[in-house]
Amino acid sequence: MATELHVELVAADRSVWSGEATLVVARTTSGDIGVMPGHQPLLGVLESGPVTIRTSDGGTVVAAVHGGFISFADNKLSLLAEIAELSDEIDVQRAERALERAKSDADASAERRADVRLRAVAVR
Repeated sequence: MATELHVELVAADRSVWSGEATLVVARTTSGDIGVMPGHQPLLGVLESGPVTIRTSDGGTVVAAVHGGFISFADNKLSLLAEIAELSDEIDVQRAERALERAKSDADASAERRADVRLRAVAVR
């Protein structure tokens, strides 16, 4: 049984992260899912939420993901997101301002996006 899986995290506009991992946790419409090497093939719809990748070298990569698909087969995991950004790319003050603005405007989807960005930063 393999001890690693190959992960590709791709947004609509760019490749966000690619590498070897031992575990990936993501939120789907069916709930949170953890994928490890040897997992059964799957295809799912991603919900907005943080994606946590435990890399083969013991590190952790966290990304804020907003919608898309997750696919796993032959020890290859693809996360195809509408929008994705690594937690270290997120400007916390800007995300906090966006959250406050969304709350005052009663914009539920903007509030959810800002909240996911802040949760991704909190995990790193």
